[in-house]
Amino acid sequence: MRAQRSLAHALRGSALAGLSLLAAIGTFTGTATAAGGTPAFIPKLINSSTIPPSGDVNPYGVAFVPEGFPGGGAINPGDVLVSNFNNSGNTQGTGTTIIAFSPGGTPAVPNSANTFFTSTLPGLSTALGALRGGFVLVGNVPTTDGTFNTIGQGALQVIDRRGRLIHTWKDPVVLDGPWDLALDDDGALAHIFVSNVLNGSVSRLDVAVTPGDVTLLHKTTIATGYTVMPNQAAVVLGPTGLAFDETSGTLYVASTADNAIYAVAHASTAGGPVVRGSLVFADSRLRGPLALRLAPNGDLLTANGDAVNADAAHPSEIVEFTKGGAFVREYNVDASQGGAFGIDTVTDSDGGFNFAVVDDVTNNLSVYRLPPE
Repeated sequence: MRAQRSLAHALRGSALAGLSLLAAIGTFTGTATAAGGTPAFIPKLINSSTIPPSGDVNPYGVAFVPEGFPGGGAINPGDVLVSNFNNSGNTQGTGTTIIAFSPGGTPAVPNSANTFFTSTLPGLSTALGALRGGFVLVGNVPTTDGTFNTIGQGALQVIDRRGRLIHTWKDPVVLDGPWDLALDDDGALAHIFVSNVLNGSVSRLDVAVTPGDVTLLHKTTIATGYTVMPNQAAVVLGPTGLAFDETSGTLYVASTADNAIYAVAHASTAGGPVVRGSLVFADSRLRGPLALRLAPNGDLLTANGDAVNADAAHPSEIVEFTKGGAFVREYNVDASQGGAFGIDTVTDSDGGFNFAVVDDVTNNLSVYRLPPE
């Protein structure tokens, strides 16, 4: 690829292949220009600490606040939310904070990240998302000592835009260790897909959204049979990342312990569970896939947590592959293993694309902005 091509075109046209270069130095010319009219060389990339004043570490969930999210609160459209799994002592399953970062603001240094919400329930997980009606969702999987021996069931919390707790939903079946989530958000109605790391299932919560509340209408298990096992490094392995394709109605599931990606058809309407769904991707380049998101070119992105099939030569990688199961590209977010976890993507109404990823090793958030073509 030639340096004269725009950054946005290069990354879209090459299936985000340039992200590995973005992480290093950036070899593509951006669309922004300097004062003299010379095309900019440096890509739009922001790094910020995820450690709040409480000292919580181990960032897990990442979620953009969507366009249309109402104002008058503590967060705004375009902000990035990050949930912390560990406390200041780095004990797994004991973190209680969601931090908020505005890509247009000042990057945070350690112990200064803005706290949006502090939970009474510890172990905030990758199950983090924002409904455009004005609410934030977060799951938790708690421990008392950082080990699987003391792991708890957890819950899904609903928080308003001012950072106030509205609901705490618990269920021994459909919310059995809420580990990640994905949204099918139509505004007044939404489907919340939740992966359950303790019973190896995926659930769908159907909700109604008004300006002042989120009402839970129906709960359904739509997939079962994913492998669950204790893990010393990660506490527990099971179904994690979820990505919903609105066009096809398919929900993609990253099953960490199975080291594979599955597809659940008709996820928004299914009345009962399938066993895992159809296998999409089980390439050797997977190393314990965690978070899962759709890229704007239609490909899937997953974060390798390195708890399965670890390879010191390929640490902390984000892997891109097609929905047909063809490998596209990989790049690492840290030189050490175990750094990749939460990721999120969003395309703005102007066509600009945002990509956010956390590094659990450094407790940093990186946000990439690709301008519209």
